[in-house]
Parts: sequence; C-alpha cells; structure tokens
Amino acid sequence: MLRLALPVIGVTDVPRAVEFWTAALDLVPTSEWESETWRTLEHADGSGRALALMRSESPVQAHPRIHLDLLVDTTAEQEAEVERLIGLGADRIAWDLYPPDPDFVVLADPDGNAFCVVDLSRAPSGTA
Repeated sequence: MLRLALPVIGVTDVPRAVEFWTAALDLVPTSEWESETWRTLEHADGSGRALALMRSESPVQAHPRIHLDLLVDTTAEQEAEVERLIGLGADRIAWDLYPPDPDFVVLADPDGNAFCVVDLSRAPSGTA
C-alpha cells in the first residue's frame, strides 16, 4: 500500500536549513540517511519523522507549486509566530496573490522557500 512519508524541502545550505527548521518547529535532526546533502528531522517528542531537507541547486520559484502551511489558533499567535520566525531567519514576502483580508502570512525560509502561517480562527472553514 502506498503511503506518504514526509515533505522534502530543497535547500542550498543543509546545515543552515537544519538550524532554521529545528528551531521553527521544535524538531530534532536524526542520523537516518544523514549526509552532506540530506537530513531528516523528527518531532522532539519522538513521535516520528516530520520533514526532510535535501541539497538542491534548483532556483526558488516565485509562486511554488507546493508549500508548507503552519497552523496557529489565533491572530495574536499568528503575529507572535511570524515575528519569532523572522527572528530565526525567515523573511516576510511581498506576496502578490493575497486575497482581501487574508488568514495567512507568507514567509520564506533562509533559502527563499515560501511557506504560510495560517490563522485557523480566520480560515474560511476553521481549517487549512
């Protein structure tokens, strides 16, 4: 039976990406398939793999076809998390596809990969 394992993010600097994503999502690196070009990150509580980072020379897409949505429950939490992530090295993107009164903020990781911080209290269905 086919199963989804985990998202893999292409990055130019694997150690820098490990530092950002472990701090951003409270993850820890594993030794599983560890190399200069690959790192797997798992949940700090030991509940399993969460994300993988792979060295890539491909250019970042302005409008990526796939991205991560990070969820928060309130607008205050969204504002706090956005500021925390920027402090860790993320950048706020001047996103040209925002709808009126968006429930999400678009950021980029230190490699320029876009991701969203979604406020579930304002999401149309209460879920992303």
